[in-house]
Amino acid sequence: MHVVVVGALVENGAVLLVHRSPTRRAHPDRWDLPGGHVEAGESELQALVREMREELGVHIVAESSSRLGDLPAGSGEDAVHVGVWHIGDWVGSPTNCAPDEHDDIAWVGISELGGLPLVHGDLVALVRSLPDPGRLPRADEARAAASPSSPKAHRCPPLHR
Repeated sequence: MHVVVVGALVENGAVLLVHRSPTRRAHPDRWDLPGGHVEAGESELQALVREMREELGVHIVAESSSRLGDLPAGSGEDAVHVGVWHIGDWVGSPTNCAPDEHDDIAWVGISELGGLPLVHGDLVALVRSLPDPGRLPRADEARAAASPSSPKAHRCPPLHR
């Protein structure tokens, strides 16, 4: 079974989604949370940190992250276990660092999620289960700008191919 991890960055009542390119083999032309496969030897949280850096160019504060739930997908040989996480704090401004995977990223109001073609329909309920989504705490940008990792957090990491 493949294990995938995705993260919900939430700010001002909106969640950051990525739009999967129409050329993608799995779930083309659908919106999803950013994330990807957990590699051998990684925990879900380690994979989440890596994927947010690779896909969005942000450094997540691991201690601010909490598990929202699980989404099973596929069956048999194609079965996928999707771990969904809420990311409470991060450093940097999300940027599409994986244009070969996603043709767009967007902040979408939590109340608008039900109207989008999503990879996982159950995602709406998980994100809406967050307490008071319009007022979730997020560190201010002044503290983030003072962070020693800040300059690297605003750029996409080099591609490893």
